[in-house]
Parts: sequence; structure tokens; C-alpha cells
Amino acid sequence: MEFLLFLNSNEKEILNLINKANYTVEENTPLCLIGKKFFGFLKNEQKKVVICTKNAKEYGGYHPFRTNPEDNFKTGLMIRRALRHEAVHIAQQCNNGNLLGLQKNKSLKLSEQKLEAFQGSYRLTGQKEKEYEAYLIEDQPKKIISELKKYCF
Repeated sequence: MEFLLFLNSNEKEILNLINKANYTVEENTPLCLIGKKFFGFLKNEQKKVVICTKNAKEYGGYHPFRTNPEDNFKTGLMIRRALRHEAVHIAQQCNNGNLLGLQKNKSLKLSEQKLEAFQGSYRLTGQKEKEYEAYLIEDQPKKIISELKKYCF
């Protein structure tokens, strides 16, 4: 799976926890064709995470012959964010389908970029609070690791 090349140690740990929680990960399934700005999905009933590496590479301007890893930074960021975001949803599912309670700090707000992504995800899933919570903490891998361990094991 190509997306593995873009993970760092935190995301590798998240991936291990996802697998340990009996979820599998797939890459570039037909679900990714919903839209080019979607980089990940959770198929809850099947316990599968889908990572849309092709979409992330296109969005991030990936080029395989760039010698400086920073040149492909945006692609890696989108893939890591997608994995972390779906991991939050797995932790929510392990918490009997409930929120993790991380939104208590009402001063936490989404950036304009994340707000646009949130709106697209919310329209797709209908899960407003869960999506908001996932977007709030998707850039906090250590917190996500902690929540997975807390609720799934």
C-alpha cells in the first residue's frame, strides 16, 4: 500500500492500533471517486478505513522524482491527516458510538480550510458533532493515540 510511504512514527502507531481494534485499511477504492477532495473514509459496518492516496497525490501536487521530501509535503500531510481523522471516528465507535468529549473547550474553532472540509464530510455522513470533533483533533496524533487506547482496549 503506497500510503504507508507517507506515514511517520505517530501514524504508524495509529495504524497499528487501528489494526489491533480489528479494522482493516484499503487504498484507492471506488469510494474515493466521490470527490477529489476526499482523502479518507470509514466504512464502519465493514470495519474498514479507506485511504485515497491518488486523490491526496493529485491535490498535493505529488511528483515522484522530486528529491526534496518537503516538495511532496502537502501530499503526505493529507494522507496522515486522513488516517488520523478516521482513527478519531474509530475511537468514537469504540466509545459506544459517542463523542469523545473533546469539544468541551468551546473556544476551539476550525480553520477556514478545515471548515470547508467539515461541511463536505458532514453533508456526506450526516454526523455533524462527530465530524466536528474529528476535524478538531486530527492534527493531534498523540491525543488520537491516547483516545484509541482509552476506548478501544
